[in-house]
Amino acid sequence: MTRIAIYDTTLRDGSQGEGVNFSLQDKLLITSRLDELGVDYIEGGYPLSNPKDAAYFREVLDLPLKQAKVTAFGMTRRRDCAPEDDTGMQALVAAKTPAVTVVGKSWDLHVLEVLSVSLEENLRMIGDSVGFLNANVPEVLYDAEHFFDGYKRNRDYALKTIQAAADAGAKWIVLCDTNGGTLPEEIAETVAVVRKTLSVPVGIHTHNDGELAVANTLAAIRQGATQVQGTINGIGERCGNVDLCSVIANLALKYQGYDLLVPGSLAKLAEVSRYVYETANMNFRPGQAFVGTSAFAHKGGMHVHGVRKIAHSYEHIDPTLVGNERRVLVSELSGKSNIAEKLGEHALEGNPALLAKVLDRVQDLENEGYQFEAAEASFVLLVEKLAGRYQPRFERLGYQVSVAGRADGEAVTEATVKLKVKDRTEHTVSEGDGPVNALDGALRKALSIHFPRLAEMRLVDYKVRVINGRDGTAARVRVVIESQDNDSVWGTVGVSENVIEASWLALVDAFEHKLSKDERARQPRPVAAAQA
Repeated sequence: MTRIAIYDTTLRDGSQGEGVNFSLQDKLLITSRLDELGVDYIEGGYPLSNPKDAAYFREVLDLPLKQAKVTAFGMTRRRDCAPEDDTGMQALVAAKTPAVTVVGKSWDLHVLEVLSVSLEENLRMIGDSVGFLNANVPEVLYDAEHFFDGYKRNRDYALKTIQAAADAGAKWIVLCDTNGGTLPEEIAETVAVVRKTLSVPVGIHTHNDGELAVANTLAAIRQGATQVQGTINGIGERCGNVDLCSVIANLALKYQGYDLLVPGSLAKLAEVSRYVYETANMNFRPGQAFVGTSAFAHKGGMHVHGVRKIAHSYEHIDPTLVGNERRVLVSELSGKSNIAEKLGEHALEGNPALLAKVLDRVQDLENEGYQFEAAEASFVLLVEKLAGRYQPRFERLGYQVSVAGRADGEAVTEATVKLKVKDRTEHTVSEGDGPVNALDGALRKALSIHFPRLAEMRLVDYKVRVINGRDGTAARVRVVIESQDNDSVWGTVGVSENVIEASWLALVDAFEHKLSKDERARQPRPVAAAQA
């Protein structure tokens, strides 16, 4: 088995992506998650770049990591400066990490026009820097920046730069497609040449500007590269780095003969992906390969029919291998297979009359503007109503929302809710940061004394979509609300010409789903019959 080292640079290269910002605590928490996943190297940042990175390298020493080597990143020494006198070199040594990565120039264009040094001085900068670090830290990795562009323009010089790093003691030479514009066949050809030239292991670092980062990385691995540098979810500058989630899954599941991560950790891949999204305050990419929420979602009736019979007829892997799950979507395109699958999830399978009724109602509602793909909780309530199993936990008697402007330009929003729980009428009022927040507060006041576990529930997302825009201000709108408690996340939907009414409908469904879910959890599970 060939060991493929996984080098994660989410905390350094990934943080250079637009809108990505990690706090010190974020970086430490992500480090622990990556170590649990079995990543071999975690690049923490550049110790000299900012106080946060400097603090990270101090505090990460106290983390009880089991697998990963935390790595400090820096550049070769400045021109006309000895490495021992270079503050960047000193900072890398002072970080006290088990490994250090230093990046240098491979493209003569950058050497001559950007650094403005001679080609010979650049070779000395590389050799001196790697040599100094090799004498002061346990392991040195050399990142050959713009290597593939440099190789195409001046092959001999590009090869000299990496040979200088290898001769000075670098344990890894990592070839970087920094601009992300190289094609897979070019990557393969170049890596094959480098593997014949060098006696040290070779790694690959690709960017996704041509949407080829994963393909380029796999091409390099097939030619003998044994380290992959990338980021979780492919975040990074411009179009991002290679997505380690896709690379890891492909190497572990599609190829034979590669050993990576630690045993049993592949099933944590989706969890780590979503954790990084949450920590970075970024929206998930539903269609992200392997780990996205839509990666194994089936909408077409023919697809669902096939999956129900033979899962791999419409799925390239078992989703549980990467910690994901199969989802069946319900929409106006759904056939009976979709509805049957969803009914089966709620112990209602085998009822042809209900199946037909649900399908007809879904198609009618979607014609009115509803969508249930992101609002499964509303769909479950719909099924319960059509099946005659729905028991409302409260009765809505009315609501009112008012928005008043003040002289200072601020607006005050107030919502009043009147409802009935069993024989008791509740009439509550709440102010909020907008109509939905005020309605949410008033509903909570009315219901929390009857249902204390509502305190666990919070609204995490709110989306509004105009359905028939040509109707102007009379257009119907669709509101989707995403809610969360300690156990799960669920979506609900409401449609109306009035955005407040649409929000109210979605909000009520969200509360109803929470109460229904909690009630089911309290019900005793059936006891299996005793064996004879």
